[in-house]
Amino acid sequence: MTELKNRYDLVLMFDCTDGNPNGDPDAGNMPRTDPQTQQGLVTDVCLKRKVRDWVYHRHISEGTPGDGYDIFFGHSGLPDRQVLNRQIAEAHVSLLDDKQRAEYEKKAADQKKEKESYAFLKKANDGRVADVQSYLCRTRFDIRTFGAVLSTGPNAGQVRGPVQCTFARSFDPVYLQDLAITRKSVATEEDARKQMEKDNTITGTIGRKTMIPYGFFRNHWFVSPGLAAQTGFNEADFKVLCDALLNMFEIDRSASRGFMATRRLFVFRHDLKFGNAPAHALFERIRVARAGDADAPPRSVGDYHIEVDQDDMPDGVNLYDLSDGADYRRLFS
Repeated sequence: MTELKNRYDLVLMFDCTDGNPNGDPDAGNMPRTDPQTQQGLVTDVCLKRKVRDWVYHRHISEGTPGDGYDIFFGHSGLPDRQVLNRQIAEAHVSLLDDKQRAEYEKKAADQKKEKESYAFLKKANDGRVADVQSYLCRTRFDIRTFGAVLSTGPNAGQVRGPVQCTFARSFDPVYLQDLAITRKSVATEEDARKQMEKDNTITGTIGRKTMIPYGFFRNHWFVSPGLAAQTGFNEADFKVLCDALLNMFEIDRSASRGFMATRRLFVFRHDLKFGNAPAHALFERIRVARAGDADAPPRSVGDYHIEVDQDDMPDGVNLYDLSDGADYRRLFS
């Protein structure tokens, strides 16, 4: 695999129509907003979750050769990948000799001795935390990409990931809607009896659905080749990451999320390992303004104009618009 030697800074733009792009459990699952500006927000962990899910479905679930593309932080459809200590233990076990492995398996067979079995692994691999991390980085895409805290069970320390991102923020304020919906059914016999006694019919139950009519969002991603060298994140992984950002909403359809789509993905590629220009100076070259009637509420990506300034680009920096097939091929040829 080709080592990642260049710094990358990315600008992702996506939108949400008639849906909830990222509900806040502390606010009744209403769409997240900045309370001062009412701009919509989507958290970094929400977007990373979508990347993880796309990588899993693309490289594991459909039988595509998936060596190295397993996911550490699994979702509800991957129950064996929701128990983190089990996976850390797997990495420890990979380093044991046959005798040690047999002894561990005997302890692990008794679920009541979980702490005891983890203590055995910790002692058996004392001083080999780096080897355990290496195994997890090599086999789990999200660890070598985003990093992870691996000290929750049989200790494997902490991995700092080379890829990080900001919250996504909408360009304009979003309008929050809390809609009533009805279900023409009830859940229990008791509910049915009460409604029949009252109205001689089952009228169903009332629920809520929260949404925004439209939001156009932007967020930023950063790829550090220095940290990539530590986790093994390489050029092939970077291509997988970009493919995920371009396509992650295509496998994440939900009535509650409405229609979400990646609209643009810009990549600044630096010739130097530590960069040829500050990220903020590059991001300022991509500007978004309202198109048409600026007083009318935005309802589609066509209500925005995206301007890209490529004049006097800093030496050693190249800009690619991966939404354009030619630029995509130029970057990954």
